[in-house]
Amino acid sequence: MADPTIPMNKATTTLPLADVHLQDIPGTWPLAWGWWLCIIIGVIALSYLSRLLFRKIKQHRASKQAQHEAKRQLKAMAQTTQLGDINELLRKAALSYFPRQQVAGLTGQRWLSFLDQQLPPKQQGFLAHSDVWQQGLFSPNGLNENELMQCKKLASNWIVHALPPKPHKHVTDNASVDNTSISKQEQHDV
Repeated sequence: MADPTIPMNKATTTLPLADVHLQDIPGTWPLAWGWWLCIIIGVIALSYLSRLLFRKIKQHRASKQAQHEAKRQLKAMAQTTQLGDINELLRKAALSYFPRQQVAGLTGQRWLSFLDQQLPPKQQGFLAHSDVWQQGLFSPNGLNENELMQCKKLASNWIVHALPPKPHKHVTDNASVDNTSISKQEQHDV
């Protein structure tokens, strides 16, 4: 029971309670494992993207250099009277940009078809002038000035518009070359 000598309001105010203290705000160090995981993933992604970027820059630089070299050689060949030199330049340029297995074995109509396939339809003309190309490459007489200029124009057009290769709808791989038109032309030649 309550002691009658102690007043009632005095007993409620003299309790020995401690003041309320809030906890300190947690620090940022050491980092939680989730943050370490995010940092590791970020570093890996950044290194992968930088490697891709450097590879792309290197390829772009090499393709620009090869295209510049091909244009320079084409300008230097303006004085040539041999279609074989122009054909050799086209082959070197094609080998620089396309897989060796796809380009190295191409000759005759298949070679000219490959060159046409790399161009937009309005720019094509190698197969249309295949007789001129065959005569210029294999005939001892060679070509007249007008035919040689046509071939030089086709070669220049190919270097400018087909290099570096772009994914066009009209470009097909070597396996899908239209063999019927080639075989008809080969039968016509025989």
